[in-house]
Amino acid sequence: MGAITSTILLLKPGDHIICDESVYGGTIEYLNKIGIPRNLLTADFIDFTDLNNLKSALKPETQMILFESPSNPLLKLVDIAEAVKITKAHNKDILIVADNTFMTPYFQNPFKFGVDIVVHSLSKYINGHHDVVMGAIVINDSKYCDHFSSMQKIVGAVPSPFDCYLVTRGIKTLHLRMKRHYKNALAVAKFLEKHPCVEKVLYPALESHPQHEIHKKQAIGMSGMIAVYLKGEEKEATAFLEALQVVTIAGSLGGCETTVTLPALMSHENIPREHRIKVGITDGLIRLSIGLEDIEDLIADFDQALKHAILDKN
Repeated sequence: MGAITSTILLLKPGDHIICDESVYGGTIEYLNKIGIPRNLLTADFIDFTDLNNLKSALKPETQMILFESPSNPLLKLVDIAEAVKITKAHNKDILIVADNTFMTPYFQNPFKFGVDIVVHSLSKYINGHHDVVMGAIVINDSKYCDHFSSMQKIVGAVPSPFDCYLVTRGIKTLHLRMKRHYKNALAVAKFLEKHPCVEKVLYPALESHPQHEIHKKQAIGMSGMIAVYLKGEEKEATAFLEALQVVTIAGSLGGCETTVTLPALMSHENIPREHRIKVGITDGLIRLSIGLEDIEDLIADFDQALKHAILDKN
């Protein structure tokens, strides 16, 4: 969040930001509680999967668009090149910010499509070991250096030397880990897609994903993030989490261990329910971060937990 807030602080009172409606809950909460009321920004939260929404939302005072691709937790994609084309045609000075945490630079490079600023939560895949809290802002124009350097000093967004060491350690194995995350997640997604207790699986590398063609166009692989709609609501979802034996319940992601969250009660608990439901974050939505464990162990654990939570309760 230090990286996100430092980026949004490029804006001045009266500026307009267009934000993807399905981004990480902390980003939405920051804009609603600080960016809009205290920094006097204006904001529109839109569905970037239909870029006609972007065309309609652009205003003379728009100075930034912000999106994740894939988004957290719904794995929605943005056609980055087309979003850049539309935005720059309106005003070439609008800053385009992409959060690339879920893909990492290994699988996707938003700069190739014209993005101005790329943000990463280094705590996730790039570090990869669940032992660092840190973010990164990547720029391709030196004119932003003074701003971000000042923000680090003013707001205290400065990592410790040891945290920096841990991240540089993690980067050394990023290419190896991402290949395994991808392999395991694809196997889990295919298994869950056919499971009788699952309503729907969202994983961009699956042909069933509604934006699979966009995924193939702008990425060379996929991380371990999967969104799963269970055949049930909060009661069944909670029972599923509690029945897991190998997989850990945790809000973080991108580590060696597989983790699971219930966004409605965790990452998006402070987001109004009507907004959650509108964008698709239902009470029965599960977010998985598939790790590096033996794939047979993971599938067996998901299978027994689903049966316990849903089949055995009916």
